[in-house]
Amino acid sequence: MIAAFVVGLREGLESALIVGIIAAFLLARGRRDALKWVWAGVGVAVVLCVGLGVALGLLNSALPGHAQEILETIVALAACAMVTYMILWMQRNAPALRGGIEERAGDALVDGSVWALVAMAFFAVVREGIETVMFLTAITQQSSAPMSDLGGALIGIAAAVALGWGITVSGVRINLGRFMRITSVLLVFIAAGLVATAVGTAHEAGLLGALQQPLINLSPILHPGGIIATLVGGTLGIQPEPSVAEALGWMLYAVPMILVVTWRKRPVVSPSR
Repeated sequence: MIAAFVVGLREGLESALIVGIIAAFLLARGRRDALKWVWAGVGVAVVLCVGLGVALGLLNSALPGHAQEILETIVALAACAMVTYMILWMQRNAPALRGGIEERAGDALVDGSVWALVAMAFFAVVREGIETVMFLTAITQQSSAPMSDLGGALIGIAAAVALGWGITVSGVRINLGRFMRITSVLLVFIAAGLVATAVGTAHEAGLLGALQQPLINLSPILHPGGIIATLVGGTLGIQPEPSVAEALGWMLYAVPMILVVTWRKRPVVSPSR
C-alpha cells in the first residue's frame, strides 16, 4: 500500500501541477469559458487510463500461467523504464515548469486556440496516468492485497490533486524541489524492487536461468508472511531469500539512480577581485 501511495502521490502531483498551472493561467486572464474544455480533456484522459488498467488486468487473468509470468516481466520492466524517464525529466524541467507551461498557454491564447490548452492538459494526464497504471499493475501483480494497493494509490492521487491545486491556485507554498527529491528517492527504491521482481518472474517464465542460487537468508528478519516482510517486499521488492540475480538487478538499478537523483550542481562562484 505504501508503494502504491507514493506512486499515486508523485505521478498525480505532476499531472495536477500542469493542469493547475493551466487553470490558474486561464482564471487570471478571465477565460473561464475555456476551463470546461480543459476539464473535459482531463476527464477523457482519466477514462482512457482506467480502461488501460482494466484491459491489462483482464489480459493477465486470461493468460495461462507461463504467459502470465512473461506479461508480468514485461509490465515490470516497462513500468521501471517509464518511472526512470519521469524522474530524470522532472529533475531537468521542474525549475522552469511553470514558466514554460504559461508561455505555451499564452501563445495558444494569442493564436486563439483553446484546443492547444486542452491538448496540453490531456497529454499531461495521459502520460502520467499510463505510467501510474503500468506501475500499479506491476505492483498489484505481486501483491497479496491488491485492493489495499489500489486504495493506497487512490489516496495518493487525491492528496496529489489537493496539493497541486493548493500550490498552483490557492498560493500554498512548499519546497517543491525538496519534495520532488525525496519522492524521487522513494520511487528509485520502488523501481529497483520492480527490477528484482522482473528478474524473478523472468526466471519463473524460463527466460533466465543464471545466478538463481540464494544470496542471503533474511528470514530471521523478514519472517515470511509477517508485517515487516510484507512492507519491505511490497515497497522495496526485497524478498526473505533473494537470489543472486535479483540482488544484482536491484543494486545495478538503485545505486546509479540514487547517485543521479541526489547529486546536485554546486553554484559556480566567481573569484573575487
